[in-house]
Amino acid sequence: MSERHPIIAITGSSGAGTSSVTRTFEAIFRREKVNAAIVEGDSFHRHDRKEMKLKLQEAEQAGNNNFSHFGPENNLFSRLESLFREYGTTGTGQRRKYLHDAEEAAPYQQEPGTFTPWEDVPADTDLLFYEGLHGAVVTPEVNIAQHPDLLVGVVPVINLEWIQKLWRDKSKRGYSTEAVTDTILRRMPDYVNYICPQFMHTHVNFQRVPMVDTSNPFIARDIPSPDESMVVIRFARPKGIDFQYLLSMIDASFMSRANTIVVPGGKMELAMQLIFTPFVWRLMERKKRAL
Repeated sequence: MSERHPIIAITGSSGAGTSSVTRTFEAIFRREKVNAAIVEGDSFHRHDRKEMKLKLQEAEQAGNNNFSHFGPENNLFSRLESLFREYGTTGTGQRRKYLHDAEEAAPYQQEPGTFTPWEDVPADTDLLFYEGLHGAVVTPEVNIAQHPDLLVGVVPVINLEWIQKLWRDKSKRGYSTEAVTDTILRRMPDYVNYICPQFMHTHVNFQRVPMVDTSNPFIARDIPSPDESMVVIRFARPKGIDFQYLLSMIDASFMSRANTIVVPGGKMELAMQLIFTPFVWRLMERKKRAL
């Protein structure tokens, strides 16, 4: 953690909804005139798309049916921790982009599924903002979770997470239900060992819970809407959180535990704005005092 060079990290599984949280933070940054250095978790994968397909084939031929993007062998955990450490100390470090599709790749004149070259984080940014799979990973070799000043977990209940992944991968990436199901099964050991444990290190967790039947996510025709959901928001350190204010501002919200507030799914963005805007204020005030 750093007073002069704060770090915010959003962590969650593929299909969990971390991108929606990122959009909320981007709105806060624009409104509060915060110059954030954006870091994408996918850019710290070890292999580009073509390399990963080859590695996957090699793993399957060797009898390894659990080869995935979630585990340490396919990610640059140490390099991500080095970025967090260096940024927290000096406000610098190196990042790159992973080009997901043709639209993202066109400005760089590269193929989709490739990485841009490593480059320095822009000088004089106010904070570093990370969104990806591994913002709170702890292994015997690395402890990424110790560096961010604010760690946010995004964790839909598992059936909803699968529905969201199935919908995204089928509608936007052209995969079949069978292909997405195979990916979910292949990733399960790494999901249990490297994704789930992160949420005991996060400062705030957002878990969306559908209020409709999602008992078989593999035949769901659509994603439950926000209005068909509730969001469970758990604070690891509730001291200083004005729960009465949140309850008064968010209709139909209630406390389920002393550190947990439940809000209607359609109010999730409002809840994030109310919770995280003061966090950003405090980070920026602390930064000013330290400088």
